[in-house]
Amino acid sequence: MTERESDQLLVERVQAGERQAFDLLVAKYQRRLMRLVSRIVHDPAEAEDVVQETFIKAYRAIRRFRGDSAFYTWLYRIGINTAKNFLASQSRRTPTSTENDAEQAESFDSGEQLRDINTPESVLASQQIARTVNAAMDALPLDLRTAIVLREIEGLSYEEIADIMSCPIGTVRSRIFRARDVIAERLKPLLDMPLDKRW
Repeated sequence: MTERESDQLLVERVQAGERQAFDLLVAKYQRRLMRLVSRIVHDPAEAEDVVQETFIKAYRAIRRFRGDSAFYTWLYRIGINTAKNFLASQSRRTPTSTENDAEQAESFDSGEQLRDINTPESVLASQQIARTVNAAMDALPLDLRTAIVLREIEGLSYEEIADIMSCPIGTVRSRIFRARDVIAERLKPLLDMPLDKRW
């Protein structure tokens, strides 16, 4: 049984009035949804509130879920919209964070290399690269940041991202390309610099 099929069975149980089935869906997707929302809403307490509100909205709307898309795609769409609405209600732009931890960079393609480096200079350089990548991601416009997080951190396909973001696949590809370009541009000076000049 695929993940989508098992989720659909749980959804059908919830629709039949079985509350515990929804608890299973929450347990399954809470961490993934928190990781996604945290990239949009930077304050951990606020992100937790947004995640909780997302699950409340999903529970209230689950009777209308028809299964045209995967449950997590539907849930992520609710989460992203809830996060966007939260930011709009705060009437502020998301702050740029510079105090990010190197572990967050492990989600990127070079993450394996970052874990294997063990000289002090290399560790310092990789931490600086991680901070730069995270700062670049945090500074991206919300649509670009959402697309790159869904692709690079959540590992979703372009089709799934298009469904979550309610836009054509071409738009998703363009947003991811632009996000990668911005991140690469921010990293270029760091990667072109000799190791001993990076700190």
